[in-house]
Amino acid sequence: MSTESLLLSSAMAVAAGLVGCFAVMRRMALAGDALSHVALPGIGVAFALKIHPVVGAVAMLFFGALLVWSFEDRSRLGTETLVGVVFSTALALGSIMMSDERLIDTLLGQAGAISPAEAVFGLAGAGLVIAFVIIRKHALVVSLVSPDIARTAGVNVRLLNLLYLQMFALTVALGLRYLGVLLMGSLIIIPAATAKRLSNNLNQMLSIAAVSAVIATVAGSAAAYWLGRETGPLIVIAAAAGFLLTLFRSQR
Repeated sequence: MSTESLLLSSAMAVAAGLVGCFAVMRRMALAGDALSHVALPGIGVAFALKIHPVVGAVAMLFFGALLVWSFEDRSRLGTETLVGVVFSTALALGSIMMSDERLIDTLLGQAGAISPAEAVFGLAGAGLVIAFVIIRKHALVVSLVSPDIARTAGVNVRLLNLLYLQMFALTVALGLRYLGVLLMGSLIIIPAATAKRLSNNLNQMLSIAAVSAVIATVAGSAAAYWLGRETGPLIVIAAAAGFLLTLFRSQR
């Protein structure tokens, strides 16, 4: 695995770990899987129009996050339910728009040379997500505990929720190359779940989640390279192994 690929995958993993912590606290554990499915028809349209698939994926993911946000205040259903209802059909729609070979790579992730455009997008996107979580972490926590208190403190809760969902969508887009549509949600959730078991405060949880995601991504990508397999399943297996190890640690 090249230095460039290692740097990009690690930056993506840090973003996934940080975003995942708030997804776990917001009880959006399954939303990452459902939301990542909406990238598939976007990728299919991009191939049909002969443009870069990342463009289609990002456009559809941002639109999907915006759709969920717009429905939240108009429905009594939670975010996770809305994501599942709206985007479960996206996997089926996307699968009929793509060839079998492209579909497998899109679903499970793929290794390969990284273009300059992908490198810029990956580093810039990961940097944006990381900066957002670090800068807005206290506002995110307060809005989770009590939206009313957050509003009293001057936090625009509705806008904050929109920005978080868009950062969530961007994180999914960053990881599609490495984990694919089916498995990217797992890298967002599993390291955060691991961190939740090992941490005593928010800062510890964020740090442990980021480190766990990086270790799983590097280990899984290296194993995929040596075994000649898709990267996605092996990265998730590495992350799951880390979580299983925490089950032997007694909770305080």
